[in-house]
Amino acid sequence: MASLRHEARASYAFVERNFNLVRRYWGWELVWIVYSIVNALAITYIGAGMEKISGVKLDTKYLILYLAVGTLVWHYLSVVFETVSSMISWERWEGTIEYTFMAPVRRFTQMLGTCLFAIVYGLAHTVVILIVVALFFRLDLGRADLLSGLLVLLAGSLSFVGLGIMASVLPLLFTERGSQMTYIIQAVLLLISGVYYPVDVLPSWLQPITRLSPATYVLEGMRDSLLKGLGLDQLVRYLLILLIIGLVSLPIGMAIFNWGERYAKRTGKLKRSG
Repeated sequence: MASLRHEARASYAFVERNFNLVRRYWGWELVWIVYSIVNALAITYIGAGMEKISGVKLDTKYLILYLAVGTLVWHYLSVVFETVSSMISWERWEGTIEYTFMAPVRRFTQMLGTCLFAIVYGLAHTVVILIVVALFFRLDLGRADLLSGLLVLLAGSLSFVGLGIMASVLPLLFTERGSQMTYIIQAVLLLISGVYYPVDVLPSWLQPITRLSPATYVLEGMRDSLLKGLGLDQLVRYLLILLIIGLVSLPIGMAIFNWGERYAKRTGKLKRSG
């Protein structure tokens, strides 16, 4: 029990450290949140202007909500992914990578703290954007099942944490351009996951690949719960798929990271700053 308390406190220390870094670089956080808000508004206004663009009578309220859900869900998932995948880059920027990796702390403990911070940080970020978007648009959530949507989102978080841990190896192995490589993964997921459009409109050869992305299931589940009002019993399929992907990706991610850490230590890549 004492050992469990020690590990929990150590994990919380990484959560607290990351929040202190956010507070330290508050100027960057302000720029990032403003950019994210403007980006969300710009995409949502596409739905508002679609009737004038097409010249056809459309249900713009539904389009606005469709795009708003996609924008907010993707923002949350991408923040979780980027926060986890960038943990090596942050260590290098702060000059603490050697201290952290040589400290008598289990890597799982560090990962747990970083991932918990990523989820809380992502939720806080997304709530702020949701509030601003709601001030600009009348988002009709009268039919929404918010609890089911939240459970789908949290289940999807596990998958993106696993993917983020895998991607975090890239900055560890490629000190000069590793952090930029993680954006390629984000870009591919953005394309194939149906963030702003149904995956059915993609080329037929690309559609099977969409089922490999956990974001596809998160977005479909969120839209079913928020736009159609489907309950938890009707979203079990999405929850099971996301939990399976999460339970598979997390241990694989840890195994890949442990291999990358051993390789980086053996080849002297920890100290290098690019």
